[in-house]
Amino acid sequence: MFKIQTLNNISVAGLDRLPRDSFEVASEITHPDAILVRSAKMHDMQIPDTVRAIGRAGAGVNNIPVERMTETGVPVFNAPGANANAVKELVLAGMLMAARNIAQAWRFAVGLQGDDASIGKAVEAGKKNFVGFELPGRTLGVVGLGAIGVRVANAARALGMQVVGYDPTITVKSAWQLDAGVQQALSVDDLVSRSNFITFHVPLNEHTANMINPERLALMPRGGVLLNFARNGIIDDQAAVDALDKEHLYAYVCDFPSNLLKEHPRVLTLPHLGASTREAEENCAIMVADQVRDWLENGSVNNSVNFPEINLPRAEGYRLAVVNANVPNMLGQVSTVLAAAGLNIIDMLNKSRSNIAVTLIDVDRVPEASVAESIASIEGVLSVRCLGC
Repeated sequence: MFKIQTLNNISVAGLDRLPRDSFEVASEITHPDAILVRSAKMHDMQIPDTVRAIGRAGAGVNNIPVERMTETGVPVFNAPGANANAVKELVLAGMLMAARNIAQAWRFAVGLQGDDASIGKAVEAGKKNFVGFELPGRTLGVVGLGAIGVRVANAARALGMQVVGYDPTITVKSAWQLDAGVQQALSVDDLVSRSNFITFHVPLNEHTANMINPERLALMPRGGVLLNFARNGIIDDQAAVDALDKEHLYAYVCDFPSNLLKEHPRVLTLPHLGASTREAEENCAIMVADQVRDWLENGSVNNSVNFPEINLPRAEGYRLAVVNANVPNMLGQVSTVLAAAGLNIIDMLNKSRSNIAVTLIDVDRVPEASVAESIASIEGVLSVRCLGC
């Protein structure tokens, strides 16, 4: 029986993927085998030694101590792309609201007073203050062409926009999915200088923090719109406000309210709604529950931010899952232990990523407990599990 601890409310659609005859799921549970989390901060949390996996029901993992988990041989899973459509729709809504001054016009309409005739006159007199512009022919710059960025770029092309994309680490899969009309930017500066709208779909790290700053805003054509539904900190908010006050920037739409932003007349802030749809929450929960279950039951790794992808079909025998430092002669030492125990290897697969390696080994009979203990004693081995033994 596997024990799963939930740190947030995880969609029932995801929890239903964990059969109750082999998984116990609860928010209060001792000695969990895995943790499922959404937004709970785990950096200061005392994570039990029994934990063998952490699953984030979303894309970003800033709330999880990934480096610490890597050092202890624990994979961290996420759900990239599960909320892609939800974020795409909000980006499109943000562009339309900015271009047509929807928020400002709505606030004006809410503040109207008097009888209907008076309101009608005020509407006709006031609507000229909210004249906007249309999207076709404008250029959208997309920074980050993963699951979300590709959808945003393709949707903008369907609306008649020109699209410029920048992602030095774009995958072959994303490239195949990208509309052929999307142009390549050579750098962030190149993208900024060519874009009327800019949207960001990258994680927050040392390379992306304050990616948009005063110097880059100066490169942007006058009357531009910034959109940030990725992570707070990618845009220098003070620089954006200064550009708005100078009327160099037309609008700023983001998912991260602050005292600096929330009252500004040219800023539209939303309460972190990027992935806040029932469909996105269900998709994220289903994806991450499946991944954690596959790791616990089969040793397979899909969509981990710190482990290599590894999948070895199970046909027969008994499986050992070994996590170790990615150093020479680890396989040789493990094989020596198995041979000394008289175990025949039926199938084996080894994959590595940076400093971590995972080896799945199918043997012909149930290994005794001493076998796992001997492998665990090898210097550099972080964890050993016998699956289904």
